[in-house]
Amino acid sequence: MSDLDAAAVSELSERARKLDAADELAYLRDRFVLDDTVYLDGNSLGALPAHVPDRVADVVRREWGELRIRSWEESGWWTAPERIGDRIAPLVGAAPGQIVVGDSTSVNVFKALVAAVRLAREGGPAGAGRDEIVVDASTFPTDGYIAESAARLTGCTLRPVLPAEVPGVLGERTAAVLLNHVDYRTGRLHDLPSLTAAVHAAGAVAVWDLCHSAGALPVGLDEHGVDLAVGCTYKYLNGGPGSPAYLYVRRELQSRFDSPLPGWNSHAEPFGMRSEYAPAEGAVRGRVGTPDILSMLALEAALDVWDGVSVDAVRAKSLALTDFFLECVREYVPEGRVVPVTPVAHAERGSQVALRCGDAGEVMRRLIARGVVGDYRAPDILRFGFTPLYVGFADVERAARVLAETLRES
Repeated sequence: MSDLDAAAVSELSERARKLDAADELAYLRDRFVLDDTVYLDGNSLGALPAHVPDRVADVVRREWGELRIRSWEESGWWTAPERIGDRIAPLVGAAPGQIVVGDSTSVNVFKALVAAVRLAREGGPAGAGRDEIVVDASTFPTDGYIAESAARLTGCTLRPVLPAEVPGVLGERTAAVLLNHVDYRTGRLHDLPSLTAAVHAAGAVAVWDLCHSAGALPVGLDEHGVDLAVGCTYKYLNGGPGSPAYLYVRRELQSRFDSPLPGWNSHAEPFGMRSEYAPAEGAVRGRVGTPDILSMLALEAALDVWDGVSVDAVRAKSLALTDFFLECVREYVPEGRVVPVTPVAHAERGSQVALRCGDAGEVMRRLIARGVVGDYRAPDILRFGFTPLYVGFADVERAARVLAETLRES
């Protein structure tokens, strides 16, 4: 067909209207600053929650401007990393007291991975022989860089393998395993429960990167016995550009968590100014230096949008949105012009759809010019992220239709 089939457009548009009318999460869209753009890049940067600017203005003008130093106590600045961690905890299936917010994802990966090796080497000769770090070969590049540095620091060999290959390479030498819950390129969801169990069966420590899953689907950190986890907050958690990341330390491991970055903020007596380091109790051990208060409190405000929202409901809508998008792409886009690389099976899919397209960069630039914002990853991947809190089914149908029109014109 040289043009889109009018009957197909009418049918899918009507279905989108009915799906939006029945959407139990549709009311959440009003909690965000949005326009007529179809925004499908929340897997890179979430939209702005509408009430955050006023909260940030209050922090700047009153808490900093008027109270100044008093705000460390009177405005709760000092306890913000743990308080906000407890706000994130239910979104990733963790009980309170196990998550601390602060630093970047990269810094937290470094802390977690080195600490994981140290944990694995406890307990005598058997632990001392653990000299290998297994890392996801398809990982986001920074995780790989950090893993290579952590291996050098700890005297380990780095072993990159695909997640599906992990169980087959684990053994007595394995100290730690660093995996991504969702592949950032393809949107593939990896099997956190079974991979964590395999790591534990080998006597190693499991570290998970949740950047592309937290806020989009249930994670179950406590339920599945994850040891350590890290994640960013500016994607599906909508914390804003550069908002601080978080570190999860399972409660049973906290007394043994030995951070490679011991800072005054994680000291048992931070204002004792002692020359000897003594770690604090609990998740506070994950802190390093002075918290980045302005971005941290913007994140805290952003998390208000989750009040009363079920992660299970978010996951159900995410799957419905991505199913519908794939259907619309099949119906609208010329055959062979794009190839989906995101798994069809729900158990293997995150909250994004990746399409292989030979001229992905140029196609995405043209889509953005026409009001459909996604992104691409070199050399040939179009990425569309679906944030169920504010993306609707009409957005999905429009995005697929504009994609088809763009491809037909090229």
